[in-house]
Parts: sequence; C-alpha cells; structure tokens
Amino acid sequence: MKSSLGVLAAMTLAVAAMGAQAQQWGHGPAARGDHFDGRFNHNHYYAPRGAYIGAMPGRPYPLYGGRYYYSGGVWYAPRGPGFVVVGAPVGVFVPLLPPFYTTVWIGGAPYYYANDTYYTWDAAQNGYQVVQPPADAPAVGGDTQPQAASDDLYVYPQNNQTADQQSNDKYECHKWANSQTGFDPTQTAGGVTPDQLEAKRADYQRAMKACLEGRGYSVR
Repeated sequence: MKSSLGVLAAMTLAVAAMGAQAQQWGHGPAARGDHFDGRFNHNHYYAPRGAYIGAMPGRPYPLYGGRYYYSGGVWYAPRGPGFVVVGAPVGVFVPLLPPFYTTVWIGGAPYYYANDTYYTWDAAQNGYQVVQPPADAPAVGGDTQPQAASDDLYVYPQNNQTADQQSNDKYECHKWANSQTGFDPTQTAGGVTPDQLEAKRADYQRAMKACLEGRGYSVR
C-alpha cells in the first residue's frame, strides 16, 4: 500500500510539474526541452511537439469543436485530463497570427511563418489559413534565406500587453500603415509597382513603427 501511494504521489507531482512548465513555454526564457525555431531568423522557443501538459498557457482559441486549440503559435489537442502539443492542421483558418511571426516572401508571395508553420491571408475568409510549406521553402534546419527582404519589425510589449492584444495591435497598425502608404505586405510585391517597392516598403515600416510605439511598444 505504501509503495502504491508513493507511485501515485510521484505521478501527481510529475503532472503538476508539466503543468507549471507549460506556463513558461513561449513566454520568457526557454524551458528545458523547448524547440528553438531559427528558420528565417525567427529565433523563438516553442513547446516541443508531443509534449503533454496539464493546462494550456494564455487564452487558447478552440477550433473544430474543441478538437484543436491554438495559443501563442502553439497547437494543442485534448489527451485525457490534459493536452498534447501537435502540428498545425493544414487548411484551418485562424483570426489572428501568432504574437511573434516572420513575414517571408517565397516565389513572389508573402507567407507568415512561426513554429514550423506557414500561414497565408485569405480575404474571403477574413482570416489566416495554415498551408503546406511552399515548394521553394528551405527544409527544417535549412539556412536558405527568403527571396526578398523581410518586412519584420522586432516589437517588445512595454506595458505587458497580452499575446491577444499584441496580435490585435499589430493587425490594426497594419491596416493603418497600409491606408497611409498604399503598401500591403500581404499582397504580391506589396501591391505596388516595382519602381515603388523599396520606397513604399520603407514608408510602411516607418508607419508601423510609429503606430506601435504609440500603443506602448518598443520597435526596432
């Protein structure tokens, strides 16, 4: 009986430890065993696929009637009393991009990349769709660079904005910057003529920086 109680106590502590570790994934210093995604200089840590956790961090967004959950660029599926980290289901639409994402241009088209997952904007669905890796994308661990300059800005939330707030602020600033400059990184070649591309991209990034700084972010 004592042996059984000892095993039960050990299992309880292990589950509790996994739940506590889950709160750290994607938020601050990397926890032991985290997956580092350095493709396209993305340079962020994520919970590794296959990891079991007791509770999901952040404010998870349910999809397919709760078959999947999405939070901070990490995808989860229910398993018993907890959840397991899984790959993003191709074809699904999400309303917001992860709080940290990298915009890359492959084959003349913009993709939004985070945690080994590619997203594209679909205006008809008013959302971002998980898509297969484009044919010209580098393999996992590859060092091939995107074909055109990245539109990334490094944004730090100075006022402890939540992940959801960061995504909302980025999207609203994107809409404002697009209205001010005519440049749209979600469109091929920014939606401008080739002779305008570099100047309009620079104008767009300055507008994004001004908007985000006005909302309490540090932008580089």
